[in-house]
Amino acid sequence: MTSLTPSDAPDGLRAELDSLPTEAFRPDLAEIDRMSTLDIARLMNGEDSAVPAAVATQLPRIAAVIDAVAERMARGGRLVYAGAGTAGRLGVLDASECPPTFNTAPGQVVGVLAGGPAALVTSVEGAEDSRELAAEDLTALRLTSDDTVIGVSASGRTPYAIGAVEHARAQGALTVGLACNPDSALAAAAEHRVEVVVGPELLTGSTRLKAGTAQKLVLNMISTITMIRLGKTYGNLMVDVRASNDKLRARSRRIVALATGAPDAEIEAALTATGGEVKDAVLVLLAGVDGPSAARLLEESGGHLRAALGASGG
Repeated sequence: MTSLTPSDAPDGLRAELDSLPTEAFRPDLAEIDRMSTLDIARLMNGEDSAVPAAVATQLPRIAAVIDAVAERMARGGRLVYAGAGTAGRLGVLDASECPPTFNTAPGQVVGVLAGGPAALVTSVEGAEDSRELAAEDLTALRLTSDDTVIGVSASGRTPYAIGAVEHARAQGALTVGLACNPDSALAAAAEHRVEVVVGPELLTGSTRLKAGTAQKLVLNMISTITMIRLGKTYGNLMVDVRASNDKLRARSRRIVALATGAPDAEIEAALTATGGEVKDAVLVLLAGVDGPSAARLLEESGGHLRAALGASGG
């Protein structure tokens, strides 16, 4: 059974929450339920507009995280998000979107959520309060020094997120603490700290609002720019997209067209010659090589299309 620290005991926890900006009560909004719907919408939109500016203050730290993550992933490491509630669900969401968008391998980007898959749609009581549960969940991943674990918590005090970072750091993995309060325990536990301070929420303590938006923006940056650094794009084109449905197959053809300017018949031929691999098809068309040669050039170039084009003389 997980023991309670003084700050986790009911009285201590209440005092701790009272001190957090994300939990602060705003007397100026005490009559919000008496406002018109349009006025509430305008107010909420104004609150949300402040989030990007808060993220901007952390851009140097976010960039340092991305460079460190990309370096490790280039060596075969994994990117792991760990959190509870909204924060954990956002990690799972970001991880789940990497395979179709960037054709990442299974398990290359992972979202670990307190309470497991059931917690995606329902509350799992007590899961977020356990450091030990986080250690158990991450033990199953067999972390290495090439892996990165990002603990995500709006408050920055969630035991599960802190436990995940502490366990990962003990295993030699790179660790990041992403929180929305300053001087958080989560950030202090991690090698890299990113604290996007968004202030009190429209609804007191509802950190699915501004804090959730801030976390989503940061996770978008980390995964997207890391994949750019890993050669998963060509310019701003998703040349590693996995064409797993009709929309993505149509997008694949459009990407090849934008990258090469080739006519439809040549695009179809190139995609057929490369088994539908967009990056390979672009190389076939721009470098004038066959499908197997394109695959070889890309492998020798670490998957970077620009480098493969340079190696081909294209």
